[in-house]
Amino acid sequence: MKTIAQIAADIPHYDAEALRADAVHAFLRQLAQPVASTERVGLCDALGRVLAEDIVSPISVPPHDNSAMDGYAFDGAQLHPGHALALRCVGTALAGRPWTGTVARGECVRIMTGAVMPAGLDTVVPQELATAEEDGHVRIAPDVLRAGDNRRCKGEDLMQGQVALARGSLLAPAALGLVASLGLARATVFRRLRVAYFSTGDEILSPGEPPRAGAIYDSNRYTLCGLLARLGAEVIDLGVVPDQPDRLEAALREAAARADAILTSGGVSTGDADHTRAMMQQLGDVAFWRIAMRPGRPMAAGRIGSALLFGLPGNPVAAMVSFLAFVRPALLRMMGREATDPPLLRAVCTEPLRKKAGRTEYQRGWVHTAPDGTLQVRTTGNQGSGMLSSMAQANGLIVLDHGQGPAPAGTTVNVMMFDGAV
Repeated sequence: MKTIAQIAADIPHYDAEALRADAVHAFLRQLAQPVASTERVGLCDALGRVLAEDIVSPISVPPHDNSAMDGYAFDGAQLHPGHALALRCVGTALAGRPWTGTVARGECVRIMTGAVMPAGLDTVVPQELATAEEDGHVRIAPDVLRAGDNRRCKGEDLMQGQVALARGSLLAPAALGLVASLGLARATVFRRLRVAYFSTGDEILSPGEPPRAGAIYDSNRYTLCGLLARLGAEVIDLGVVPDQPDRLEAALREAAARADAILTSGGVSTGDADHTRAMMQQLGDVAFWRIAMRPGRPMAAGRIGSALLFGLPGNPVAAMVSFLAFVRPALLRMMGREATDPPLLRAVCTEPLRKKAGRTEYQRGWVHTAPDGTLQVRTTGNQGSGMLSSMAQANGLIVLDHGQGPAPAGTTVNVMMFDGAV
């Protein structure tokens, strides 16, 4: 296991006092490794979990050629351009009840969606394109279909022995349906990630406590709780820890003993009254950064024992943005996910965006579809790092890269959508 200094030495242009966002990502990719423990769970308990091994299809899907339509199955070689076709219907194939008779040239079989294609037949004419006549014949007009139409071939979705889902895949609803379609009732997944978190500071009140002069209510624990729950982590709430060395030491030791990762908010800057930074240094191997970003700037990352530590800034929006930009991808990697970064949308900003080159900025935005069908984005108001109301009104973060300057109205920008990240 590499030390924090060894990881830092591998990162090009590493500078803890002015760290670029891309360097933070590179650092955390080395720091965060998947948990080793796995478990077998039923499919209904597997939603949101991450596969710990490939799922190899034990069968072909579909297991046989079948009809994609209600209609009439026949040998498509009988179709000729410009000519109608009349076929005598000799039977019916139902889903789950195959037709086992012989179908000769000039004959067809009435077939339902999903029914096995009778031997020698490769084409289905939908019932709305065929005319059933009283003498038992079916007439097909010229040039309404081609040979092979409306047939699902055996294994066209998956062939037996093919990897259906790879290790590291998230078991979303569609993936659960895919696993079930293979006849598998259980899956091997990484165990849930255990994440302990707490807020620090003598000025922090928990909701429900009476207000007092100079104190503020703790919002960070609740946003972090929601963010971690959306990830599917097992969350361990250690409450508010006052800025006292003995209390901070006890909280960090408990978190390290119970969790795979520790999240704190507040106390990682260079303020004289903050003991959190000193206690992290005393108990673990931790780097303290000043990231070239806005909102946010101070952040800590490292280890206490075997647990990874992420120290977030105390300002509410800065804490949430730092989590979304850096901690979420690292936790996903610990959960075993292969793809950890949400895709960025491209949208046209409808107003000028102020931005200084030399830092990455994450501005709160609202993405909407314009009448012409293009995606547009506007900011949601005051962008101060303590303004949680503008974060609550946003549906994404406008991501302005390190080297980018001001963006005039009409500029196409990247947006990290919350629906893909929160």
